[in-house]
Amino acid sequence: MSLINYVTRVQFGYGEIATLKAELAIAGITRPVVVTDKGVRALGVIERIEAATGIVPVAIYDETPGNPNEAAAMKATALFRDAGGDGIIAIGGGSALDLAKAVAVMASHDGPLKTYAVIEGGLEKITSRTFPTIAIPTTAGTGSEVGRAAIVILEDGRKVGLLSPFLVPKAAIVDPELTLSLPPILTAATGMDAISHCIETYLAPSFNPPADGIALEGLRRGWANIRLAVEEPDNRDARANMAIVATMGAMAFQKGLGCVHSLSHSLGGINPKLHHGTLNAVFLPPVLDFNSTARTSVEEGKYARLADAMGLDAGDDLGAAVEAMTRAIGLPTRLSELGVTVDLFDRIVTGALADHSHRTNPREASAEDYRAMLQAVL
Repeated sequence: MSLINYVTRVQFGYGEIATLKAELAIAGITRPVVVTDKGVRALGVIERIEAATGIVPVAIYDETPGNPNEAAAMKATALFRDAGGDGIIAIGGGSALDLAKAVAVMASHDGPLKTYAVIEGGLEKITSRTFPTIAIPTTAGTGSEVGRAAIVILEDGRKVGLLSPFLVPKAAIVDPELTLSLPPILTAATGMDAISHCIETYLAPSFNPPADGIALEGLRRGWANIRLAVEEPDNRDARANMAIVATMGAMAFQKGLGCVHSLSHSLGGINPKLHHGTLNAVFLPPVLDFNSTARTSVEEGKYARLADAMGLDAGDDLGAAVEAMTRAIGLPTRLSELGVTVDLFDRIVTGALADHSHRTNPREASAEDYRAMLQAVL
């Protein structure tokens, strides 16, 4: 049997940041701690929220790194405890939102963070004691605002997933206004992250027709709007569409993801400076080629449905289409453009085989298969 669960409260639309005060009350948060990054803070987002809602946090942690890690989680947890927080307002991209989830666990549970990683058997160890979170994304990519997972780099260098229904934020406030200042390169990278979620979760073999429908509609909207959002950053309709695509992708990926994410998680752990969405865009073409012969892909006509959502003809090369779009919006399409060399392949493959997303790919990938995917985009 499959668990089908949708998902949390979502306040969506321009100006919806004003709903924060009510959502905090519903969540029972009276002493919020903000988890964000210095870039978001410099844009004055926190001051705008305070002006719109009258909410003043008891503490602000603004040192979220580009890829959240255990050291940052420990530092933010100490701040949370010292301030006597009873909940978190997470503001920023996926890194800040994921870091906030890690803090929500660490502040309420004992033991090192690795205890709660999926690959360490941590799923059942995260309990209802987890502090509540309100998530406010400022990018349109990860969908972490409605996700039950947080991706964090441990002190031992592994990039792992924390996974639990108790990590789902009590509410997501998705206000596209907050994405208007996102530069084109980040609009492109986060947008491809959202599109990769829609594609991978649709191809995942578990039974969840609602997720399939959400993923296909998310892909349709994302494919039609990502280039507009990159080339016309003030296009409010394109921005709104990309914001909801990010949310939809994460609503759907409770089905699981696949080899794209197992590769990007692994390589992102090796080099945290590499952007997750960019890596997903690079890895999508070879993984699409690999999964095209999977039983579920063939028997259920999934590639024809993906092509239709992308405005392509059935039988068109989806990997080639993704590569062309990736290049058109200004992102690299080769690992060599990112400074990745063959000598890293063994480490990437080892990490990919151990990643939780590896298990939900529609076709089982061997070490040799992963090396072939890496070589294809070197």
